[in-house]
Amino acid sequence: MSSCRFRPRVRWSLVVNIRFTQKNILRVYPKGTRFNSSNYKPLIGWMHGAQMVAFNMQGYGRSLWLMQGMFRANGGCGYVKKPDFVMKNLDNQVFYPKANLPVKKTLKVKVYMGDGWHLDFKHTHFDLYSPPDFYTRVGIAGVPADEIMKQTKKKEDIWTPSWEEEFTFQLKVPELALLRVEVHEHDLSEKDDFGGQTCFPVSELKQGIRAVPLFDRKGNKYNTIRLLMRFHFI
Repeated sequence: MSSCRFRPRVRWSLVVNIRFTQKNILRVYPKGTRFNSSNYKPLIGWMHGAQMVAFNMQGYGRSLWLMQGMFRANGGCGYVKKPDFVMKNLDNQVFYPKANLPVKKTLKVKVYMGDGWHLDFKHTHFDLYSPPDFYTRVGIAGVPADEIMKQTKKKEDIWTPSWEEEFTFQLKVPELALLRVEVHEHDLSEKDDFGGQTCFPVSELKQGIRAVPLFDRKGNKYNTIRLLMRFHFI
């Protein structure tokens, strides 16, 4: 089923669609008029039971980053088990992504610092005459109630920025939540420059301080760029 047909289907036939995917396999794919190889948001398929959410792999962007992040789970083998609450009915009820659910888990993410840009980029890549002004965006992709993006302050004229900022995310459906991390370089006269990104399932996070590698727009890992971060669940 094409994505343009799938969206109205889940809007008007949510129960029928999810119950169909409990006993059948559903594949969703980009509509044929996407001549620029762009992609739709994959969570629309995952939240509503679709087992196969096909993509234009040559179409780089945030949607592809979410897909790459989701399938870093389960050892990166390419298979991720659907949450039980999407597969099974409780009291004959069907999971509704927009339901007003209670907070199930609280995630605290602290961004300490970053390093490695001076080794993976030319010194004139971001600014011709001065070191870069980096900031980090941290957020959640998932059900509508969980989706949010937060941002650190920018650190001016430094290749190894130290932010020391902590963010709190209250998650209602952590099983479908993806942690998004992006680094950008502030530019006064033009669009901010891209400095790296990563994405991974909240369910795969290990508590503690971690050196988190960043990836380029295509999903290729940089050789040396890392963020020092801490993850803590309440």
